[in-house]
Amino acid sequence: MPRLIFLSLSFLVVSSIGLLGRTLPEAFVLLVFVSPIVLVGIWDMLQTKHAIRRNFPVVGHFRYMFEAIRPEMQQYFIESDTNGTPFSREQRSVVYQRAKDVRDTVPFGTRHDVYAVGYQWIDHSLAPQHAPDPVPRVRIGGPDCAHPYDAALLNISAMSYGSLSRAAVRALNGGARDGGFFHNTGEGGVSPYHAEPGGDLCWQIGTGYFGCRATDGGFDAARFVETVRNNPSIKLIEIKLSQGAKPGHGGILPASKVTEEVSRIRGVPMGADVLSPPSHKAFSGPDGLVGFVARLRELSGGLPVGFKLCVGKPQDFLAICKAMEKADATPDFITVDGGEGGTGAAPLEFSNAMGAPLFDGLHFVHGALTCLGLRQRITLIASGGVIDGFDMAVRMALGADLCSSARGMMFALGCIQALRCNSNDCPTGVATQDEMLERGLISTEKRPRVAHFQEGTVHALLELCAAAGLSGPHELALHLIHRRISPTQTVTLDEIYPPIRLDRGPLERAWDRARADAFA
Repeated sequence: MPRLIFLSLSFLVVSSIGLLGRTLPEAFVLLVFVSPIVLVGIWDMLQTKHAIRRNFPVVGHFRYMFEAIRPEMQQYFIESDTNGTPFSREQRSVVYQRAKDVRDTVPFGTRHDVYAVGYQWIDHSLAPQHAPDPVPRVRIGGPDCAHPYDAALLNISAMSYGSLSRAAVRALNGGARDGGFFHNTGEGGVSPYHAEPGGDLCWQIGTGYFGCRATDGGFDAARFVETVRNNPSIKLIEIKLSQGAKPGHGGILPASKVTEEVSRIRGVPMGADVLSPPSHKAFSGPDGLVGFVARLRELSGGLPVGFKLCVGKPQDFLAICKAMEKADATPDFITVDGGEGGTGAAPLEFSNAMGAPLFDGLHFVHGALTCLGLRQRITLIASGGVIDGFDMAVRMALGADLCSSARGMMFALGCIQALRCNSNDCPTGVATQDEMLERGLISTEKRPRVAHFQEGTVHALLELCAAAGLSGPHELALHLIHRRISPTQTVTLDEIYPPIRLDRGPLERAWDRARADAFA
């Protein structure tokens, strides 16, 4: 049969060598190479788990080999500079170039189809300005905050130790220190590798309460205070309500990444996936969230405290707003993540179809807070998909005060988008706990690349603003940015995202239903 031809030929070669072996000294060498093929083929025909191998012995293994390297084959031989996903080669390349501090200009014009639906651009001015010097920073800290923090325009978004390797965390935090921006710890807690380089930290507290976890899995106030006191690099506290890649699900750390050290830092057992609960035990309802923010601010000695969410039901966020009005208290910042957000591990359905995309969620949060007169007390951080200066400009036009990037920072470390973040065999040593793979990532070499990427991207943002005739990013507005909706029609983003109104339409009904004491 044709499907057995490879095995049959191998068997014939082995048989022939057996007959001629007394007269041909090289027969032994051939036998060493061919005999294993015959044995593999026999095993394939006897095994019962894989139909492809059973029906196509030996040859069937090539199917699994090609599948394993499919992302790399796609990148190197199939995709163009602009059509790769989730990030194109062009996007990855600009991060690599800025991280290495080499030429990042492009020759011969844009590679984008400027008449394709979705193409965006920003208006320039015939009276351009000079980019501001020094680079502006954004103060985070409302009226109840004793120790406000002056944040950079671009920072490192949440990525936990455990999900990332020790070397990756060291390099990220070292880059944050060198570049003067903050590093979000992710919900895995503050590890020694976050603290060692001395970069500013935003300690994220998720539903697993890692770093302030009680024996029953709830919040331990004494451990929280101890962690803050022992880590002077902690400048901000972020309560994670949900993340973009899997909102409403809770974090996932595969068992293969739970080393003894990760187990000790997080206070979880080894040998099983670490599945954070979908909701918090320390509080319930909007009133409880506002009270928990105030409690953490007090326990931390007055550090800025905020929360992160991916927008879901508008009624839920409006309920939080009602709780803020009721208590006359606000968080110091809100981080808005998009349903398209990146992560190491997420169920397909959650990653593809749960939660509002970033632009929609950010526009809603900014608009709702503005309607209620709360916006000026709260700093808005946009998290998700930031690669270049134009990405930042669009998010700031939608209402963000500053941005955070996770996957952009991973590219700066050398990530090649191998799409193996959830399998513990990241080839670049970024998203793995395999020591043999991690040894390839030298944190002292990658640390300056993180700082260079951040600096180059912020510089690009400021140059865009200056070319648009603006004195800084705070003047960015939706009417300056255009989007093509057909080959012959364009609209400005203020037409796509009109001002939020809570006194009419669906949002009026959501506002009427929202309750400060309970979520929907």
